[in-house]
Order: sequence, then structure tokens, then C-alpha cells
Amino acid sequence: MSGDTGREVGFDCQVAKVHSTADITSGMEQVTMSDRFDCDNCKESLYGRKYIQADGGHGDNPYCIPCYDSLFANTCDECKELIGHDARELFYEDRHYHEHCFRCFRCDRSLADEPFTSQDEALLCNDCYCNEFSSKCVACDKTVMPGTRKLEYGGSTWHEGCFICHSCEQPIGSKSFIPDKDEHYCVSCYEDKFAPRCTRCKKALAKGGVTYRDEPWHKECFVCTGCKVQLAGQHFTSREDNPYCLKCFGSLYSKKCEACSKPITGFGGGKYISFEERQWHQPCFTCTECSVSLVGAGFFPNGDQILCRDCNTNSNL
Repeated sequence: MSGDTGREVGFDCQVAKVHSTADITSGMEQVTMSDRFDCDNCKESLYGRKYIQADGGHGDNPYCIPCYDSLFANTCDECKELIGHDARELFYEDRHYHEHCFRCFRCDRSLADEPFTSQDEALLCNDCYCNEFSSKCVACDKTVMPGTRKLEYGGSTWHEGCFICHSCEQPIGSKSFIPDKDEHYCVSCYEDKFAPRCTRCKKALAKGGVTYRDEPWHKECFVCTGCKVQLAGQHFTSREDNPYCLKCFGSLYSKKCEACSKPITGFGGGKYISFEERQWHQPCFTCTECSVSLVGAGFFPNGDQILCRDCNTNSNL
């Protein structure tokens, strides 16, 4: 809580001295030696003495100086002594001070005309408050003054201008950054210095990507060698270290089923039958005449045909 400088307080009063002359003028009223002119409190005569004509809710009665101070003066919160009528009085939050008592709790500097702060009822100048309670910048080791722009990360504090990229030494400000041990990098510097390079485009991989044969790739760069479709998250295979989607691999390199002419890839647990130089998908390995499945059964080749036992017998009748 920041405080304001104290200001003078007190009652409006007139200090006068009554001389033992025949006629004494106080304002517009004449006082003669035959009239009594006493202190309203101690009743002692005020002739030849200084007195105070008090205003501000205390009537217009005169008081001798000791009585006025004892009745109406405030007590200094610091030294606990009365603040006399002729002293400059400062107050803050219902506490009153002599001018010379209104000082910083730490460095004893006068706060009469200085900005200050109250901490647990102790008065502190701004410098002492900042040194004791404000954070210090981990880069320059100077106090981060209240109200100044700062950055906080990992329990540490920086002046905005002190939080810089370890590589290019430019202020990071509110931009994204990447920590590396006790150092901080802007994104572009970190990518140039540490990020792996895509095998295809040679650009840095800031995040994500895929690994194929222990090499990093951008997802968008890891594509089928044949049709260029992205392979990330898809089943694929390779030939001579080049990745292919299953469709392209089957079309380019797989053997064809003798029955349906489609590629036999063997992917996904598919089984196939091979006989001499011919191959069939397992569901396609059927009798040419009656279409009964020949998987696990005897069959008879007849030119380009394969026949079950019954159809082979009938063809020989």
C-alpha cells in the first residue's frame, strides 16, 4: 500500500501576547487592566503572556500555551510526546507525527516530502520498500520496481527488456519461447540451433513429425513414393528404402491373383495359395467348374484350370 506524504494539521488559532498597557486590542475588542483576562482552563491571568484563541469547535476562549498543548495537541505516534502548537504536524491513517519523527523505518530518511509505503504499520521510503519486498531481476540483479513491466517464469522474474533470447539476444517480450536448461530461446533460434531436420525438405521440425528408419520427417513430407498421399497414421510398406502406400505397392510390385487379377499383398493377415508359377488369394482358390473351395483339399490342374476331384472325374468320362 503506497502512502502519500503527510500534511500539516491543527486548529486554526491566533497566538497573541497581552501587554500590561492601559489599553490592549484583540481583534475589535478593547481590554483594560480593570477587566479579567484569564486562561479558560487554569484560570491564570494571560496579561503579559502568550495565549491561543482556539477555533474549530473549541469555542473562542483563550488558553495559555501549556494548557492549549495539554488539552488539544496530538501525541506523536513515533516518540509518544505531544506535538506542540508551534511544531509542524504530519498525519497518516489517523496517526500523527512530528515532522522530524516522520522517517523511513529502515534508512531513517525523512518522509515529510517523499512518497512512502506502509508495511505492517512501519513506514518505508520507496527505495527501502523495493529493496526489501520487490523481486529482483535474475539477469541484471536490480530491483523490479512496482508498476514496471516484468516477466515471470519458473519462479524467477525479469525486467521485460532483460528477458532475451540466448542466441540472438533480442527481447522475447510476449512472444513464444523455448527453455533449454537455464537458457531461453525464441522459436526461430531454437529451431535453427537444436531442432532436427526433415529428411526430405531439410527444414527444422518444430514439433510433431514422424520417424522412419531412425530419420525425422514432417508429416506432410512423409508421403507415398508412388501417389504422394501422406502416410502418417496409415499402413505402408517399403521397397529399396522408399515408402509406399499399400495400393501403390500392390500395383507396382505384388503378384496378381490368377482368379481375380488383383494384387496379392499379404498385408493384414491375408493368406494366399501358390502353385507352380501361379498364386491365388485364399478365397479365390476354387474349382474352375463348380466354384467349390479347394483350400485344404486335393485339386487337379487342367491347363489353365484347377478342378476339384468330382469335376476332374466328370471331365475324363
